[in-house]
Amino acid sequence: MRDLRRSRGLTQEGLAEELGVTPRHLAGIERGERNLTLDSVDALAEQLGVTSAELLSLGERR
Repeated sequence: MRDLRRSRGLTQEGLAEELGVTPRHLAGIERGERNLTLDSVDALAEQLGVTSAELLSLGERR
C-alpha cells in the first residue's frame, strides 16, 4: 500500500487527512498492524484510485 500511495504522489499526512485519521494510524495500516472496517477499505481505495478488491489483494503479495 505504501508503494501505491507514493506512486500517487501522496504523503502519509495528506492521505491521513483525507481519510480523517492520524498519520500514525495510517502508518499502522501500512505496516499491517491495524485492521480496517469495510467502510475504511472502501474510503482508502477511493483515495488511492483503485478498487477495494485491488487494495485487498495488495496484502496477498507479501
